[in-house]
Amino acid sequence: MTKDKIARNMEVIGADGVHVGTVDDVANGRIRLAKHDSGAGQHKGHAHFIALGLVADVEGQRVRLSANAAVAVTFEEEQSGKPSDDRRPGH
Repeated sequence: MTKDKIARNMEVIGADGVHVGTVDDVANGRIRLAKHDSGAGQHKGHAHFIALGLVADVEGQRVRLSANAAVAVTFEEEQSGKPSDDRRPGH
């Protein structure tokens, strides 16, 4: 299973190879991204989450997502599971 291959400090990249974040933890079907990758403004300093369903493969020390980075960040969630709205286009 892919989840078992994902470890802390692995880089998360989009299908296009662009950096999305760094794994802090994996739990409850989601990857928690490290806080230092969480953007700016109201999202600075707290973690965002990406569903394991977006993981296409684990390649060495990289977790490759099935979507390009620009699209993948639109699927980021808050801890509550709500979308991280200001990272979506137009916000």
